[in-house]
Amino acid sequence: MHLSAEAVDGRLTLHLRGEWRASTVAAIRAELAALPLAGINEIAIDPGGAERLDLSGAWQLREFLDVAARRNLRVGFVGEPPAQLALIDRIREQAAAEAQARPAADRDESPVATVGRRVVGQWRGMHDGLDFLGRVTAQAARAGGSLRRLRITSIARHVYDTGITAIPIVALIAFLISVIIAYMSAQQLRNFGAEIYVVDLVTIGVLRELGVLLTAVIVAGRSGSAFAAELGAMKLNEEVDALTATGVEPVEVLVLPRVLGLVIALPLLTVIADGVGLAGGALLCKWLLDIPLIQYFARVDDAISSTTFWAGMIKAPVFAVLIATAGTYRGLQVRGSSRELGRLTTVAVVQAIFLVILADALFAVLFMEIDF
Repeated sequence: MHLSAEAVDGRLTLHLRGEWRASTVAAIRAELAALPLAGINEIAIDPGGAERLDLSGAWQLREFLDVAARRNLRVGFVGEPPAQLALIDRIREQAAAEAQARPAADRDESPVATVGRRVVGQWRGMHDGLDFLGRVTAQAARAGGSLRRLRITSIARHVYDTGITAIPIVALIAFLISVIIAYMSAQQLRNFGAEIYVVDLVTIGVLRELGVLLTAVIVAGRSGSAFAAELGAMKLNEEVDALTATGVEPVEVLVLPRVLGLVIALPLLTVIADGVGLAGGALLCKWLLDIPLIQYFARVDDAISSTTFWAGMIKAPVFAVLIATAGTYRGLQVRGSSRELGRLTTVAVVQAIFLVILADALFAVLFMEIDF
């Protein structure tokens, strides 16, 4: 028994049962064909009772939906439609679009039509991006109650890949930037006899802004591109479609561990960047301004308010979500060729850096308004 049906007042409710797999296709087809559709004008499908739904079972469900559409029956789902149906519909739409695009490739397009097409494309892209972020959030909420679904081993691997291995480059960049800031500030403040305020500039600049921002930019170029390239290669090899076909949710397996891993790694990298940045400022102040280290760190303590450190740390998880989401989203968009893989990897890095800088600007305005 693979489904149960309830007909009330012209509404047929179907509850999927058991395993919808390749080995049960014949039985499923027979049960669907035996459904009494006479006098029915609406069908509601509840897929929640299916123990296993692979691509073969989803094809049978799609064929039944096509039959219902030809009979002008309204069809809806109780809850979310199966992801396998979305995969089938996407393949069919892509094939139809390619068939339509061939004769239209040589047709001239007016400038107004070009602008309109690009505006519509940007709007759809923004809508799809928000939809992807919503699916990741919903999947994280569903996986929160189960350690097995959180895939701790995968998260730990991504913490290592995105965090531990990035420590040398993050520390080096933080050190050099803090030295540059201290040197430039010292050159200007020396004219006013205010060299001691170099310590304030380095401390506040590194802890509130530069530590987390530079770390996020480095991680966007390093890990954001890696996420896009890894998932893009899996899309080209049809590994993602294979997961969907076997009833595994790709967002849970491929996206969520990367997002959570980066959410853990980026704040830790930010702490390291802050510490190395302050150490770099201390060395330059000692060498250039002859400020003793004891006096330097005493001034650092005076310059730090109760919110200086946390103003930077609050941003780190937000930046991590933006970077990981941009990388995984663009990676899952790869279609057709390795050229598309390279293009979308570049797009992922550019968009991740743009989103990080935009979010940093919004945080600056917010912190100024609430006096944080």
